[in-house]
Parts: sequence; structure tokens; C-alpha cells
Amino acid sequence: MTPLIKPPRLARGDVVGLVAPGGYTSDAAIEKAVRHIESLGFRARPGTYLRDVWGNYGGTVAARIADLHAMFRDPEVKAIWAIRGGSGCISLLRHLDYRLIRMHPKILLGYSDITALHLAIHRHAGLVTFHGPVASSTPSDYATEHLLAVLTAPRASYTIPMSADNDRRALDAPWYATRTVHEGVAEGPLIGGNLSLVSALAGTPYAADFTGSLLFLEEVNEEPYRIDRWMTQLDLAVGFDKAAGVMVGICENCGPQGDGPSLTLDETLDVHLQPLRVPAVTGYSFGHIRNQFTIPVGVRGRLDTESRTVTLLEPGVS
Repeated sequence: MTPLIKPPRLARGDVVGLVAPGGYTSDAAIEKAVRHIESLGFRARPGTYLRDVWGNYGGTVAARIADLHAMFRDPEVKAIWAIRGGSGCISLLRHLDYRLIRMHPKILLGYSDITALHLAIHRHAGLVTFHGPVASSTPSDYATEHLLAVLTAPRASYTIPMSADNDRRALDAPWYATRTVHEGVAEGPLIGGNLSLVSALAGTPYAADFTGSLLFLEEVNEEPYRIDRWMTQLDLAVGFDKAAGVMVGICENCGPQGDGPSLTLDETLDVHLQPLRVPAVTGYSFGHIRNQFTIPVGVRGRLDTESRTVTLLEPGVS
């Protein structure tokens, strides 16, 4: 594994590059993202090919790679923010210049399909990247608070509680509830992201080796049988028992669909989590939700199931 390096912190007035490395975007989404970046006190710089459309992707592979490389090269750009997830980031991995990325360390932020970039860059460039809201999100105060804390105010230790708003939503939507499958405290590097992408990369040169790590996984709009397939693939590829702990985020709309028989989401997750002897939880405040905290990929963290907290044991930025 390449030794870990951290990007410089963001400061008020810094330039944030806006890219679409996965799915295509729209003028309305770009306008919203620019307003969002400016409202946080930064300046937005749209990528040259941000408005490109190629199939359902944000331009050809060459165009999306060109935008990413240009943002890493540009000395004025201090952070690179994906406008959305979608699909297509996996096609970029063999074309990325990991030496360039390591030589010009910058914040890379996003989630969902951006998981592919996080895992590949972690493995081949050793750069800490950030699993958090995309630029066109409508984040809550909770999400913004923890985003800015992680990106702009490095500290030796930072404890993140779960969202009280998510607790309230759980009264009507049970999948928002936190659930402890195995109690305890676990420490290790934070590795993971969107379940389908983490699974898709298994067996490739970009796979996540979560041995000894705090593995975090989330998904959206998928039926339990698909969740089971992807979890099984990861268990076969690495083994959940090799992780220091497992955190599953809020999996919106991942219950049974239609009238046929099906396991519930919790039953499906328990097939994989119950046999473990390490701390394991579900319903934590990350995923395709407004109230999500930002996770620096690769930094050491601590999961405490009793206090329902995740503590970053080192800063994600320098």
C-alpha cells in the first residue's frame, strides 16, 4: 500500500473545481452547485467538459479524465468536488495518472459512484479523499457542519455523533434507525463506500483491502437479494471477519419490492453481520441521505457502538 498523504485544508475564498466524473449533469444542477459552493465561502471553477454528455455519462472517458487531471494540475484549485455520482467512474481507473495525483494532493469529495475514485486513489496514490455530499446535494446543517469541520479545521481527534434528525425520521421510516448487531469499540483505517462499487472492484487492482479496517458500506434503491449478492462477494473476496469493525449506513429504499417472498434488509444484513466477532452496526448517518457526515477515506477512526459515535483519530487534511 502506498504511504498515506493528506491534502492541504480548505480556507475561505479557495477555488473549488467542479467535475462530473460519473453521470451527466444539467445546467440547473450546475447553477445549484455553484450557489452551494459560494454559500460555503468558496469560489467555483467548472471543469472544461462539465456539460458534456456521452450516453448517460458526463462526457467520454477522455473528457472526464482530462477534467480531473486539469483540476489536479491547476495550482489555484484547492479541492475537487464531484457534482453528482451516477455511473461511469469505474471506467476511469486505468487511465488516471496516480503519480500526478500524489504530486498535487488535493481534496476530492463525493459519494455513491465516486467510491470507485476513492478506492483507486487510496490504493495507488495514497491520498486521503473524502466520502461526503456531492456538490449538487441539498445538505442539512448536520451535513454541512461535519463537512466543514473535516475539510477546514484539522484536529487531532474529532468525534461525530449520529444525526438526531435521522433518529426522528426512524419513527416513520425504520431503516433510519441505528442498530447494533455486535457491541464494542473498534479502531482502524476507514475504508469503504457504496456497496455495489466496493463489490464491483473486488478482484481488481483497485479493490478495497479492508483487513484490519473500519469497513463502511451504504446502498440505495436496491432489493435485499442484490445486497446479499454484493455482501457475499465481498465476504468471499476478503472476509468481513478480517475487518476491525463494520458500519452500514442508511440504505434508503432497499426493502423488498413487489409481492414475492423476500428477506428484509435487516435480515439480509444479519446473514453477514451476525456471524462476526467484531463490532457491527447498521443505520449510521452516511449514505444517499441529507444528514450524512463526511468520512476521510484511509484515516484512522474509532467506532463506539455504546455512544453511537465515530471518532476520527487523526485529521484528514494537513
